[in-house]
Amino acid sequence: MVSLGPSLPHSGLQPAESVKMSASFISTEKVWLDKCKYDDAERQYYETLSRGSAPNNPHNSPQSGAASNSGDSSELAARVANLEQENQSLHKVVKDLQSAISKLESRLSTLEKSASSQPPIKVAAPVQKVQVTPAAKEENGTAEDDDDDIDLFGSDEEEDAEAERIREERLRQYAEKKAKKPGVIAKSSILLDVKPWDDETDMAKLEECVRTVQMDGLLWGSSKLVPVGYGIKKLQIQCVVEDDKVGTDILEEEITKFEDYVQSVDIAAFNKI
Repeated sequence: MVSLGPSLPHSGLQPAESVKMSASFISTEKVWLDKCKYDDAERQYYETLSRGSAPNNPHNSPQSGAASNSGDSSELAARVANLEQENQSLHKVVKDLQSAISKLESRLSTLEKSASSQPPIKVAAPVQKVQVTPAAKEENGTAEDDDDDIDLFGSDEEEDAEAERIREERLRQYAEKKAKKPGVIAKSSILLDVKPWDDETDMAKLEECVRTVQMDGLLWGSSKLVPVGYGIKKLQIQCVVEDDKVGTDILEEEITKFEDYVQSVDIAAFNKI
């Protein structure tokens, strides 16, 4: 039995008023009166869900179906166009291969024709050794003696003498050429320290005396005065000498001959050039 509503608490109202209020409540509350409609709506909703589409889904409308069909048709058309393009490219590749094969066949036929037109190569027959009998040797003896009398190429002794003469001539020319070629001249660069007696020595005169030393293979260079101490200066002078012609001992001996100006001579630096 369906309840018409919650029981009203005892409020001291009259029975007529209570019945009237109950009737008014039931008239405004339609849930239970329309239960069959709600049940049908709920059943239809779940049936729609079981079929995979909601009742108010915009994708299930006719417009969405038409859009889906148009999208599928455009995709199909694009795939067909791609297939046609691939088919054309394959046709082109096949045509190129056929052309290459025909060219190879023509070249092969040309080579076969040229090979058949060439004459065969002749192979030389092997040389056979012939044994000569003593009788044949006796018959040919006179002819061999006559051939010995004729010297077609001259004697070996004359050839050896000519070769020896040519060899000696070439050796002589090489020796003369080597003697004319100048050899490498060994040279050295020497830096000399020439010390005076005291601070009153005329250093200009001292340098002049040093430069008067002249000999084959000696070349004087730049010079400068270097302070030593207590107002005394020494002469540093550069020179280049040929090692085979000028020695350091001879050079020092020649400079120290100027006893009035030179106290001593030292080698400050010695370098090979």
